[in-house]
Amino acid sequence: MKKATSLRPKLRLIDVLREAVTSVAARPARSVLTMLGTTLGTGAFVVIIGLTSTASSQITSQFTQLEATSVTVTDQAGSASGGYHFPDHVGAIMRDLNGVVDAGVYFRVPTSDEARHIPIATRAQADVPDTTTGAHLSVYGAEAGTFVAAGATLSSGVFLDDIDDMARFPVAVLGQAAARSLGVGTVATRPTVFIGDEPYTVVGVVDSAGSLPELQSAVILPAHVALERYGAPVAPYVARALIRTDLGAARLISSQAPYALAPQAPSDLVAAAPPDWSTLTDPVNDSMNSLLLALAGVALLIGVVAIANTALVAVMERTGEIGLRRALGARASHIAQQFLLEAVVTGAVGGLIGGATGVLGVVATAWVRQWTPVLDPRLALVAPVIGVVAGCVAGLYPALKAARIQPSSSLRSA
Repeated sequence: MKKATSLRPKLRLIDVLREAVTSVAARPARSVLTMLGTTLGTGAFVVIIGLTSTASSQITSQFTQLEATSVTVTDQAGSASGGYHFPDHVGAIMRDLNGVVDAGVYFRVPTSDEARHIPIATRAQADVPDTTTGAHLSVYGAEAGTFVAAGATLSSGVFLDDIDDMARFPVAVLGQAAARSLGVGTVATRPTVFIGDEPYTVVGVVDSAGSLPELQSAVILPAHVALERYGAPVAPYVARALIRTDLGAARLISSQAPYALAPQAPSDLVAAAPPDWSTLTDPVNDSMNSLLLALAGVALLIGVVAIANTALVAVMERTGEIGLRRALGARASHIAQQFLLEAVVTGAVGGLIGGATGVLGVVATAWVRQWTPVLDPRLALVAPVIGVVAGCVAGLYPALKAARIQPSSSLRSA
């Protein structure tokens, strides 16, 4: 006896998917508005992750260039009572160490027991009229290598060099703010700065003092000229040496510097290597990421609510259609699949558009800021997946509600 063939209708997934896409495309305006929340949520997610990675890379790069190659050696023995415990020609000694680009000592010049600033008058030689200002500017002594180690740049003239220091030439370099205060814009007229009654020919004007911003408002003399004429630094000011190293050599140089500069008493000098940048930035980045991702989550939640609301409205509008399908043999599961896939398609398209928009936003922002965009390619693929998940969550209840509609009641109400 032949077994009876099942008459239960079967519906292929591809047919349900085709019907869902057709249904979404049949109402373009409503579908676009429904996708908006998902698009914003996934786009914000991609932008936040992408811009955070890009900005972190840029900051880390700048830190590496400006800080990760810088070592500061402080005269600890002179921190309490003043004094100077560095050897002559710090730069020459440190350049003998493998990994050192350049180095130099610098210190605030002591003035008197009453003041820490020296009244400075300036006049220009040649045919420029004499002028006197009441500016009170700080005076520093520095070796030639200090400017290179700090990454300083000039707007006019030249930096101090080792010959100026060894020959004790009465020359000076002006920081940008000091030069502006004294009315010195160029060294072409050979301006002279007076510290008390002592004249110093200005050989250079600093444009940027790099990692030593205190030099911007200072008159900078050769280190040994400052020591001979004004004495060692007085507490609380102390002498320091700035060392610029090759990338990756900072920690090694910081351990070697005290012994190279003060082999008889290395404890007089304390070297500070740059901190691990990640330990400083990771907590801040984590906090900011959490906050921004929470905002993206709120946008995504709005998208889920929008899809769910639209799907519920669609169920009520299409009650007659649902009843007719059920009367023609469609099962409750077929109806549930239909509405669930419509929500999934809406979420997936919204996620795809949001992911693409987010990637473009990251690239555009990086281009405007002249940064190198850093974006994990997998992030763009995650956005549609997020949209699919949002569509599943949003469409689950409307799909179940549609599946519970009975043919008789729906056709009667229709």
